[in-house]
Amino acid sequence: MSSQRYKLIVGYRGTAYHGWQWQYAAPNWKGPRPPTGLGIPTVQQELKKAVQHVVLHPVNLVGSSRTDAGVHAKGQVVHFDTPLSQIPADGFRRAINHALPDDILVHTLEPVDSNFHAILNTASKRYEYRIHNALDRQVFGHDLAWHRWHPLDTDAMAVAAERLVGTHDFMSFSKAGHNRETTVRTVLECSVRREGAEVLVGVCGTGFLWHMVRIIVGTLVEVGLGRYDAERVGEMLAARDRRAAGATAPAHGLYLDWVRFGAARDRKSPADDAE
Repeated sequence: MSSQRYKLIVGYRGTAYHGWQWQYAAPNWKGPRPPTGLGIPTVQQELKKAVQHVVLHPVNLVGSSRTDAGVHAKGQVVHFDTPLSQIPADGFRRAINHALPDDILVHTLEPVDSNFHAILNTASKRYEYRIHNALDRQVFGHDLAWHRWHPLDTDAMAVAAERLVGTHDFMSFSKAGHNRETTVRTVLECSVRREGAEVLVGVCGTGFLWHMVRIIVGTLVEVGLGRYDAERVGEMLAARDRRAAGATAPAHGLYLDWVRFGAARDRKSPADDAE
């Protein structure tokens, strides 16, 4: 029986989940081992359960980005295959959403060619990091932005961010144990802007290393606090040493904003990430 491939754009609040990817255990998991086949709470697990509830057969969900525990998404891209090709797309989407918890939502669902692949066709992706830069912390939504009460010099942060644009070796901006053959990545955009009490850091690139965006944000915050001069960013890159860059920003301020697609790449090319 022939199958139809579907592409989904999914948003989720990552607070309650141990990241995107299905897991049977986490390094810091304190409870008893979960029952076979259930795993610990992840977005992929919840979405898979909802899709299977609708199509009534096992599916393999493939997500473009392996977001870490606590990280959110506005535009995670997912694909799966099903022989059920006659279901109207919007009704299919609404049925899946009805089976999902309130903190996960399928924004769009559409049939695509069987050659489309959520990982291998990824050409670029953008992350946004939200910092609540005000004296008082937020009572509501404290899990959606990083609270920093010291004033931040966003002009200095923006100058430092520009130094990261281009193709560089980002070893200094990657958590140890990334297991990548190369730490060279291309950043297409790195910007800082203020909207009232919110400082927004946007980073767009063709691929990212483990915690790369969060280390970039942590470094830019230290520039904004006056601990580093913006010109130090070049020295950090040249050092190729994690100790040369700033601290890692917490996960809960990070959002996968969107993913763009192009021709399929080789499976060995460095584009997959775990932020």
